[in-house]
Amino acid sequence: MKKVLTTPIKDEDIKKIHVGDIVYLTGTLVTCRDVPHRRLVESAMELPVDLTNLAIFHAGPIIAKNGEGWKMVSIGPTTSMRMEKFERQFIQKTGVKLIIGKGGMGPETVKACLACGALHAVFIGGCAVLAATLVEKIERVEWAELGMPEALWVLRVKNFGPLIVSIDTKGNNLFEINKATYNYRKKKIVADISQEVKFIR
Repeated sequence: MKKVLTTPIKDEDIKKIHVGDIVYLTGTLVTCRDVPHRRLVESAMELPVDLTNLAIFHAGPIIAKNGEGWKMVSIGPTTSMRMEKFERQFIQKTGVKLIIGKGGMGPETVKACLACGALHAVFIGGCAVLAATLVEKIERVEWAELGMPEALWVLRVKNFGPLIVSIDTKGNNLFEINKATYNYRKKKIVADISQEVKFIR
């Protein structure tokens, strides 16, 4: 069964979701990269968008002016780990429920997802043009003075995904789980190869 999260996201909906699950998002999605994170956490600036029970996307979109509005051209994820030093406080301060980006995040984000009931999910890199087709409308832009990639673009999306859940509300981290599994398997593989190729350590 297709799992679709609709904003505002309810706690009871995301508690049923686990790492490795595939989900889709319908409703409001706000782009949010490094500078807005720093403004909120380091400069104590209030965000011009209420993110309570909403979703953010670590992404720098390419947007074209379309008459009096805008058209989404491309919206690919940026590396989520860049926001790791801010994300715990960001989640606590904003009440955001879903963070979308590229790659995994670390222990501070895990703590926040566990304490606040939030998820981190991965949108596959290299699919920026596909992602643009899932944006129904660009509602508005805030902090436009930061430039196109860093501004807060408030989007309306439908079935945005697929999104692979990498951190769930139980504090599980898919990237760390996989890393441990791969390292365990690697030991035997390296040992076997070393028997045949002596210079490998």
